[in-house]
Amino acid sequence: MKPVFGRLLLKLSGEGLAGKDGFGIDPTVIAGIAEQIRDVHQLGVELSIVIGGGNIIRGMTAASQGMDRANADYMGMLASVINAMALQDSLEKVGIDTRVLSALEIKQVAELYIRRRAVRHMEKGRVVIFGGGTGNPYFTTDTAAALRAAEIHAEVILKATQVDGVYSSDPVHDSSAVRYDKLSFGEAMQKNLQFMDQAAIALCRENDLPIVVFDMGTSGNIQKVVLGQSVGTLVSE
Repeated sequence: MKPVFGRLLLKLSGEGLAGKDGFGIDPTVIAGIAEQIRDVHQLGVELSIVIGGGNIIRGMTAASQGMDRANADYMGMLASVINAMALQDSLEKVGIDTRVLSALEIKQVAELYIRRRAVRHMEKGRVVIFGGGTGNPYFTTDTAAALRAAEIHAEVILKATQVDGVYSSDPVHDSSAVRYDKLSFGEAMQKNLQFMDQAAIALCRENDLPIVVFDMGTSGNIQKVVLGQSVGTLVSE
């Protein structure tokens, strides 16, 4: 089977790296993610990744506890760079050439994000990991993912979660939650579904950029999506 996407952006949550501990980076978990990414990369797909920092600090949570919001968000951006470096290490251990591009200038550990540079790296077969969010406070890494995907002309965003798609409410706490196979951007925004923030969904809608929301915990799911199999929930126009 051939991939149905030539260039994509994978959005990973920081919490997804923490494993059962709920904090920090679980080496077994991140190694498993790297193996799934390797399998997709071997299909010849141009691949980029945006990763959050919630396993270390969440800016909005810290702000709600009294910290200055801008300061808390910058700390979250730094946490995402830490996660990007950890993922880079795991990917290179399975033989993938990578580059970390950061929206914050940290030249000792990452290249500064430049759109054309990111595209060129992918054209050369490197996996590009975007760290540092958008580089600005008050924006989530979901919005960073939508922004970067639009900038590099990705064909789809793969949104990795801990459930098997988009539900009408949190299925962990609501047994009556309804799972959607497909949604339009308008429906997702009207129903205020919480799989991504509204700004990110609006940006995807403006750029006709589909989103596939899927369960990262099921091994092989990324590859299935890339090969066109029906996995998770498709959100599109």
